[in-house]
Amino acid sequence: MRQKCNAQLPLAVPASNHPRAQLLEKISRIIDENPTFNELVWQDLTSGKMDHGNHGLTAEQALRCAVLKQLEQLRYDDLMFHLNETPLYQSFCMIGIGGKIPSRSAVADGIKAIKPETWEMIGKRLVQYASDKGVEKGREVRVDCTVTESNIHKPTDSELLYDCVRVITRELQRIEFSGYHNRTRSAKRRWNEIRNGRGKKKRRGRYEVLMRITGEVIGYARSAIDEILADTLECSSDTACRLSRYIGMAEGVIDQTYRRVVLSETVPASEKIVSIFEPHTDIIRKDRRDTYYGHKICLTGGKSTMVLDCKILDGNPADSTLPVEMIIRQKDIYGRVPRTSSFDGGFASHENVDKIKELGVKDICFSKKRGMKTEDMCRSKYVYRRLWRFRAGVESIISWLKRCFGLGRCMWKSHESFKSYVHSSIFAANLATIAMLIT
Repeated sequence: MRQKCNAQLPLAVPASNHPRAQLLEKISRIIDENPTFNELVWQDLTSGKMDHGNHGLTAEQALRCAVLKQLEQLRYDDLMFHLNETPLYQSFCMIGIGGKIPSRSAVADGIKAIKPETWEMIGKRLVQYASDKGVEKGREVRVDCTVTESNIHKPTDSELLYDCVRVITRELQRIEFSGYHNRTRSAKRRWNEIRNGRGKKKRRGRYEVLMRITGEVIGYARSAIDEILADTLECSSDTACRLSRYIGMAEGVIDQTYRRVVLSETVPASEKIVSIFEPHTDIIRKDRRDTYYGHKICLTGGKSTMVLDCKILDGNPADSTLPVEMIIRQKDIYGRVPRTSSFDGGFASHENVDKIKELGVKDICFSKKRGMKTEDMCRSKYVYRRLWRFRAGVESIISWLKRCFGLGRCMWKSHESFKSYVHSSIFAANLATIAMLIT
């Protein structure tokens, strides 16, 4: 047996027959056939900036890197490894083999510069492209809601108070403010006592101490802001704004803790702060089941398993308030309403049936009738049963998006980035669907 191979390695990278490589090749061809995608991304990359840079990203490279990141569910460090070491991914992202690879910060800034409105716009263009290719005509739709969680821990009042203390203290240390005492260890000790303590009366006393510590730290932060505004501390105005934002959230956490623990009030979900890092997070209660912390999204799926529309909602509106709006959004995309539509049982109401029929939809199906007759929704029981089975497919679409495209939890910070993450995941999923269906 030979100990080493004497055959000369090829100079060019041979084409791969692996299904994943073929999928990326088809996706690349779809992007090439839609130059509007790159034009929209280019507007975001150059918005308010000089069009220069030695080793930055072009609009096409930024778009392809974002698609690859969502397709393969890569962290930025893993993405940079593949861009440096994997010829297939270098070719897909239009980065020359052996050429200068952009830095990690350049790739991250390029991807994050794409606005959520741009992602939504190119997503609609992709749906129109699928219609032109005959992949998805939008004649049959199925609508359902799910939750994409923010990247936060399960909130408790004690942990939120401790977060406020340590984050404000960290900011004071960073600007080298001398007029404060570090209360982080005391706050952590009270937090642990609350978490492990037994008895409502005992925990209440610990809560009061922790709230008092948080109030002291707020006072230190106010003194630091006064010195910054008086030019005593050499800090930018952004630091003062950041401290003011943390002070506002800390006061909100103290208020909701006092109302819940001391006054024994029930604080409404709309008035609660669940994270000082992702303050945009909503509390989503699904029926009487689990509680989620993120944002509710409403998805419209088609016959081809493509996601035809996505609306990121504020708060936790009832499903019954959404079906008419989702049908109207389909009319804006296709220029006409779908012929049939299927919804989950939570969307059902007599009023929704009447309004959707007035828009021109012939057959409607709710998975639970809720006192309505089949004849009021569909032409026959056979049509209702077929649409009832068709609606179940949207559950598999949502499961696929969460398992393969990271829609279950958003790892990006801020509300705008949350929207971009959701729309980019759906855009990548639709690209993969079209590539698999086009022969």
